[in-house]
Amino acid sequence: MDLPLRKIIHVDMDAFYASVEQHDNPELKGKPIAVGGQHRGVVAAASYEARKYGVRSAMPSKTARERCPHLIFVSPRFARYKEISRKIREIFYEYTDLVEPLSLDEAYLDVTENKKGMESANLIAREIRQKIFEQTGLTASAGISVNKFLAKVASDINKPNGQKTIHPDKVENFLEELPVEKFYGVGKVTANKMFSLGIYKGKDLKKRSLEELDRLFGKSGRHYYNVVRGIHTSEVKPHRIQKSVAVERTFFEDLFDEQQIDEKLENLGQELHQRLQKNNILGRTLTLKIKYRDFSMFTRSITKEEYFSSPEQYFNTGKKLWELRPYNKPVRLLGLSLSHLNTEEKKQISIQLKIPFEEFENQ
Repeated sequence: MDLPLRKIIHVDMDAFYASVEQHDNPELKGKPIAVGGQHRGVVAAASYEARKYGVRSAMPSKTARERCPHLIFVSPRFARYKEISRKIREIFYEYTDLVEPLSLDEAYLDVTENKKGMESANLIAREIRQKIFEQTGLTASAGISVNKFLAKVASDINKPNGQKTIHPDKVENFLEELPVEKFYGVGKVTANKMFSLGIYKGKDLKKRSLEELDRLFGKSGRHYYNVVRGIHTSEVKPHRIQKSVAVERTFFEDLFDEQQIDEKLENLGQELHQRLQKNNILGRTLTLKIKYRDFSMFTRSITKEEYFSSPEQYFNTGKKLWELRPYNKPVRLLGLSLSHLNTEEKKQISIQLKIPFEEFENQ
């Protein structure tokens, strides 16, 4: 199977939220810090100094404190992270318009053909990382290879502040020696299942037939069969069709008071409205998300015939959904999201406009 050889870069910022906090407050440099709630809640990001103690993102703050008693907690500043993320993306666009952001701190770039006319994707990645450092004071790591899967795996190899290129002629050997838990889509449960079957590295996975992998892993079987052979055809998608817009807040102190809930829902409604207005987006389905102190979750949605269009509508509908909740327990997180967006309609129009008329003329 002949696949097009592309030049894909995966850029991943190093401990992004924590690094921003250390950069903006030099007193935090070299110290173990966690971005998130100190008493309740979870760690949103951990500095490399904190990671040495086993502190990780999504870990309960209490556990993080137990692992690192001198851990410094810092409240997140999402507006600041977004501001820096925008600067970083501007650097990406100096080289290519084929940029697919995965989050505020990572993105894929297809530089097969680039604005600078540079042959070496390795040099492009180095330049980008240097510019990021000069303009933000932060470090980034990069992976370079022939597809997105390999580029993402490569970006993790020389972290922090490094990069790794997997050349086309080295792909086969690299994948055969790669531990299966490093393969994209292989979580802890799947990895343990593979270990029990004697599959520890890519070369072990490669020995299994497609039929066998389908039987053992269902729909994911074909994915594992392909990626271990370097087959990953997903292109860098610069214009993803947005399917939902969400805002949510994790509270450092659990909420129980009805007046506090109303206030938070109103704030969320206003923030959601601002975000939608900025991007000229409307939607018909509003979803309320509640996470309780014990980490149990509740979501409920309402779909309207007409588009939602004001903060008051988000608040009033969110309040109705709140009243449908099954539990009266302290609340750790509240979120509002809008789906069934007008972006999906725009996608349909776009697809219709791109139909080549020659196909009909030649039939």
